[in-house]
Amino acid sequence: MSDFNLRDFYARYIEALNAHEFDRMDEFVHDSIVMHSEPSSRADLVAQLHSITDAVPDFHWETRELAINGDSIAARLSNTGTPAKEWLGAAPTGKPIEIIEYAIYRVRDGKFLHMSAIHDAEALRKQLAG
Repeated sequence: MSDFNLRDFYARYIEALNAHEFDRMDEFVHDSIVMHSEPSSRADLVAQLHSITDAVPDFHWETRELAINGDSIAARLSNTGTPAKEWLGAAPTGKPIEIIEYAIYRVRDGKFLHMSAIHDAEALRKQLAG
């Protein structure tokens, strides 16, 4: 895949996430995947996405940086929203948050095969406490 195609693919994926159209993940994710270095499934990813938007109903992903190398994608994203329930170990306070997410993906046959991400949970706790 060329950089252009992967960039377009990733942009469509982020658009689906921001629309909270998680039923569209079959367009982007293989049935069986490796997530956070463990065998997993698209259904597990969808459940994880629902848990995020259950805790932060207005959760929004914004791509800040994107690097592509062959079939691998690395992204730095800004995540924003207002937690309504506990998320990443932080209780909601009614305050909006903005945290950074780092994500790494491998694409095979036009869909994600490996996915891994980490959020700055410490920044989240500091924002809600301060």
